[in-house]
Amino acid sequence: MAGRRSKAGGHYDGLTQLGAATAIPGSPDAAALERVPNPHPRKLYLARFTAPEFTSLCPITGQPDFAHLVIDYAPARWLVESKSLKLYLTSFRNHGAFHEDCTLAIADRLVTFLAPRWLRIAGYWYPRGGMPIDVFWQSGRPPAGLWIPDTGVAPYRGRG
Repeated sequence: MAGRRSKAGGHYDGLTQLGAATAIPGSPDAAALERVPNPHPRKLYLARFTAPEFTSLCPITGQPDFAHLVIDYAPARWLVESKSLKLYLTSFRNHGAFHEDCTLAIADRLVTFLAPRWLRIAGYWYPRGGMPIDVFWQSGRPPAGLWIPDTGVAPYRGRG
């Protein structure tokens, strides 16, 4: 599918999903992430995406799993286009994989696609079977001077 000509100019040419009706991809592998040039590639800053209603399926039982994801990254040359990221994350809703696999697959795809200075993902998975599983990963040490706020997600405490 050829990209549209952007009203904003050449930096956004080639985006195919933003501003268009776009079907939810059938799987994470079928989802198309899109990126745009970072207008501030020399500045060190953090961009955060929060997905408080992430869903996937247990690969064994087919039961739904729910998570609150926080994705932080320090962009270099590229920014992820947010609609394509939302569609990519939504594509997991019918995907069977364990919590760790989903969380790390997202991180791997973003690191490969964007080549950021730094990226971390926090997956706060809601309990099923009585046990929450939280999954955390980062691409390495954060760059010196990068302000990294707390994820803002409290650990699971149940009714206590």
